Amino acid sequence: MVESGFAVQSLDHLVLTVTDLEATMDFYTRHLGMRPEKFFPADGTTRHALIFGAQKINLHVAGSEYEPKAVAPAPGSADLCFLTDLPVGDWLTYLQANGLKVEEGPVRRTGAQGPILSIYLRDPDGNLIELSNVIGSPESH
Repeated sequence: MVESGFAVQSLDHLVLTVTDLEATMDFYTRHLGMRPEKFFPADGTTRHALIFGAQKINLHVAGSEYEPKAVAPAPGSADLCFLTDLPVGDWLTYLQANGLKVEEGPVRRTGAQGPILSIYLRDPDGNLIELSNVIGSPESH
């Protein structure tokens, strides 16, 4: 048990290590509706991120990661679940029409706040991407 008052509240951002920055940006912006962003930290570098909702994914190119970084950053090592208001059945139709392979789903899973209905696909690096509706919401029917 953590001492009273010491607890994290939410996720601000995470980092994906990628092989091809442009292919990654294209996949997440074109197919998942994320917004690309460049930002310029005080160290003089130009960095790239993907914005969605109140969160972002910072992108590091493999072999050129920014410090500090994970001990063993590697493309294709992430397993990410994104909640969506669009029914997963509509996602399934869209993804298939755009030549993206759906590996599984729709299937029921357990999310952070309860049951979800999910489909699974992979990004250009092979990261597992789960698109989910909260079960009980109108979108999950």
